[in-house]
Amino acid sequence: MLHGGPGGCHDPLEGLGALAEQGRRVVLYDQLGSGESSRADDVELWTVETFIDQLESVRDGLGLDELHLFGSSWGGMLALEYAFTRPAGLGSLILNSTPTSAPHWAEEALRLHADLPPGLDEKQAEEEFKRRHIIRIDPEPEVLARARAKFGTQVYETMWGPNEFTVTGTLKGWDVIPRLREVDVPTLITSGRYDECTPRLVEPLHAGVAGSEWVLFEDSAHMAYLEETERYLQVVGGFLDRVEGFA
Repeated sequence: MLHGGPGGCHDPLEGLGALAEQGRRVVLYDQLGSGESSRADDVELWTVETFIDQLESVRDGLGLDELHLFGSSWGGMLALEYAFTRPAGLGSLILNSTPTSAPHWAEEALRLHADLPPGLDEKQAEEEFKRRHIIRIDPEPEVLARARAKFGTQVYETMWGPNEFTVTGTLKGWDVIPRLREVDVPTLITSGRYDECTPRLVEPLHAGVAGSEWVLFEDSAHMAYLEETERYLQVVGGFLDRVEGFA
């Protein structure tokens, strides 16, 4: 399981541990620079390559010769980058609300931001954006407050920027749309109807990854795994069963 951010932690994904009830091992970890992982004060570290190296280290350390790889938001970006390396033993990808182009994401985020009510200050605008396009549960799940307390601010600001709709970091020009045809494993794409990762952002991913499935969660924003947990587990569990030939 690859969490979002960059700079997030595994906590919001804990509910996906229920997939272990199907008999599979579910591995969650905090990426470098956030959560309970090491927090080196070195902006030079925060590159895609650093996080690919950590993923490979986790695989090696736990002996994960075969795996399905789940990534949410930034975690999905990392999952794609890892898939491009054509690692042995990768059985499938599950990509939740995953960008394929930071410039396109910035355009959509600014469009959504422009639709916010007038007269909001910066903090109010961020809160309203979150309520509309990141998680629609009110009050929000406790796990998100816990995750914010462990957020890796340096990682986020170095790689992304000051907020969701201002992309100024090292990922500013990141765009893998031309490379999506390189993904050659079964792929499930999930996103929410009200997601900051809008349908127009998901469409290139679905079109670019041959044979991919796309499930749109009608009552969710960016965190369908928290907003429609039961259905999310059913969708992902069913996909894994099909990939492994159990259904």
